Amino acid sequence: MKKRAGFKMKLNPGMVEEYKKRHSNLWPELRELLKESGVSEYSIFFDPETNILFAFQKQEGEQGSQDLGGTEIVKKWWAFMADIMEVNPDNSPVTVPLEEVFYME
Repeated sequence: MKKRAGFKMKLNPGMVEEYKKRHSNLWPELRELLKESGVSEYSIFFDPETNILFAFQKQEGEQGSQDLGGTEIVKKWWAFMADIMEVNPDNSPVTVPLEEVFYME
């Protein structure tokens, strides 16, 4: 079963160009893990007024990108990103799930 998921994260001030740079060079092994886990159509948008990142992804099954923290590559990615965004003590991004209130196909 495919589902759509949206969530928000917060970027540290002045870090949008660095965030873009790091994601433009997303590690191939991380990209492959996401695809193998059923994550597709993963987009992240930035609101410069609030430094909020809005993420959208399609998920096959119940597992999304934020559920892969038990893997070494994701732990390494989170540590790599921890200096430019709000993170939890384990370096995972602070994420807030968002309720879908409208969808048009």
